[in-house]
Amino acid sequence: MNSVVNSTAPSTASFIETNGTAAVAAAIAASTMTESSATTTTLKPNFIVQAKPMTSQIDPLSHVGDGIFLQTKTAQGLATIFVWVALFITCQQIYQHLRWYTNPQEQRWIVRILFIVPMYATYSWISLFFFNSDNVYVYFFTVRDCYEAFVIYSFLSLCYEYLGGEGNIMSEIRGKPIKSSCMYGTCCLKGKTYTIGFLRFCKQATLQFCLVKPLVAFIIIFLQAFGHYHDGDWSANGGYIYITVIYNISVTLALYGLYLFYFATRDLLTPFEPVLKFCTIKSIIFLSFWQGVLLAILEKAKVISPIVDSAGTVTSAGTVSAGYQNFFICIEMLFAAIALRYAFPYQVSQNTFILFLFFFFIYLF
Repeated sequence: MNSVVNSTAPSTASFIETNGTAAVAAAIAASTMTESSATTTTLKPNFIVQAKPMTSQIDPLSHVGDGIFLQTKTAQGLATIFVWVALFITCQQIYQHLRWYTNPQEQRWIVRILFIVPMYATYSWISLFFFNSDNVYVYFFTVRDCYEAFVIYSFLSLCYEYLGGEGNIMSEIRGKPIKSSCMYGTCCLKGKTYTIGFLRFCKQATLQFCLVKPLVAFIIIFLQAFGHYHDGDWSANGGYIYITVIYNISVTLALYGLYLFYFATRDLLTPFEPVLKFCTIKSIIFLSFWQGVLLAILEKAKVISPIVDSAGTVTSAGTVSAGYQNFFICIEMLFAAIALRYAFPYQVSQNTFILFLFFFFIYLF
């Protein structure tokens, strides 16, 4: 046994001496592999932890920047400038009407109409500062919608006041044939004459909007509280599509009623320059509604998408669409204020007051 060991020992020693370099290299390689495997074992979890979040964040952040302009100080500053200039123009005009309050029966309706600019501009401007708060703007829209209905009622009442009331209007138009024209929307009235029923249809078709608008505004709040209303949600399970259809029918009927009323009384309203008044009121109220519908369609077509700000806060596409609506209204109210200034000038009342003083002093002396 010893001889075997002794006989093998020299050979092993000689092998080590002969292949010493290879043995050392193999040992170093083995230790290196052991260390690398240990290092890999400790680093592998860190690599996985870092890689997975990056993969999960790619999809949501692919649309960062869409609509981000609404969150900038530039957008807020621009909206602020337009809103405050519009408020200054309108408030100055309201003050002048109250200062020269010589025709209360007409001017009370005019002042109520003029307040639409402060209501629209202020609530849209405040809503813009709550841009990242989902659905907060709906509560501001409710107040605005209610006053919008009141403006339609005030405008129709002003037209009746201009013409001396329903009785005086009927005495002027009763029995006259209605001109049938597809362009004027009266093709279905061929052979008919103006009657009290026609006039009341115009009034009812217009005033139904004053009832539907605030009612639907409160229904929106109710549906939103139960999660059944989201702007731009056209699904049958949501309330947005049904609200939009109801609004469309109500707005169309109100526009048609107003137009028929103007068509029947345009000759009587000529001294009051009705065209600018009609166009301005209808543009402020009805075009703003269609503007909102257009933005909802763009949202549905994925032109307007959700956004993620630098802090990682996700804002839904419906809120982005409403933000654009508020921003556009802030800009548009300046032009509305200018148009209303020319549509309802206070100089008419001022001139009436001056004429009154003139004849009053002539009477005294």
